Order: sequence, then C-alpha cells, then structure tokens
Amino acid sequence: MYRYYLLAAIVIAIDQFTKYLVVKNMELYEQIPIIEDFFYLTSHRNSGAAWGILEGKMGFFYIITIIVIIGIIYYLHKYGKDNKLFALALGLILGGAIGNFIDRLFHQEVVDFFDFIIFGYDFPIFNIADSSLTIGVILVIIATLFEEKKQKGKA
Repeated sequence: MYRYYLLAAIVIAIDQFTKYLVVKNMELYEQIPIIEDFFYLTSHRNSGAAWGILEGKMGFFYIITIIVIIGIIYYLHKYGKDNKLFALALGLILGGAIGNFIDRLFHQEVVDFFDFIIFGYDFPIFNIADSSLTIGVILVIIATLFEEKKQKGKA
C-alpha cells in the first residue's frame, strides 16, 4: 500500500516544485512559447476549479477536497490490495487533489502553467496536479470496466 502513497507524494513534490519555478521565474500572465501555436508555458492563477468555475469559493473547495481525500484513502485500503490499476489510479488522484489543495490552502488560488492550443481551441491552462487527477480518473474508469468484464466472466 505504501507505494501508492509514495506515488502521491512524488506527484505532490513535482507539482509543488514546478509551481514554485513558475511563480519565482515568470511574471503573472507571462507566456513562453515551447511549440509555437500549440504549446506554451503561461503563468496563470485560478481561484476556481476547471475552466474557472466556482471562482473564489475556497470554503467549498476545502470541504470537498477533504471529503475526496478521505474517500480515496478509504477506497485505496478497501479495494487497492486486490486491484493494482485501481490503486495506481487512486494514488494519482490523491497526489493531484493534495497538490491543488496545498495551493488553495496557502495561497487561495492554484498556479497553472501548461497552455495548449488544440485545433485552434485554447484549452484551459492546467498544472501537474490537474494532469495527475485526469490520468487517475481515466485509469479508474478503465479499472472499473476491466473489473466489470471480469465479474461478468465469472457469472
């Protein structure tokens, strides 16, 4: 079980370090082109959730994040021993949730910096924690589908 907590800790460390680098080395809204017209590092702050929804509702985010973290830990211990993919997914989600929680708790906003333009659409700017959350949720869906298929095979 410890390896999934270690994964979460690694995600948190990378997330916080990259955010620190952005804050210390870039002006707010500064944009550094990595691949012109596709990928930029953009110093951005978000006091809401994805796409800026629920902006400034920190109390709400604190409560929801604590509930989510408790739920992740519960599911990790209840189902993680039997399903390694599910446990991996929960480790990623845990790391991402805590990474953004740290920002909200200490700064009342989240530092975002990955900025992609995909087929002319300027995708919302995100960070390592967001990426970890997204990958974790995708893996939860895959693990759930595999588990359902396995259960149907037993029936």
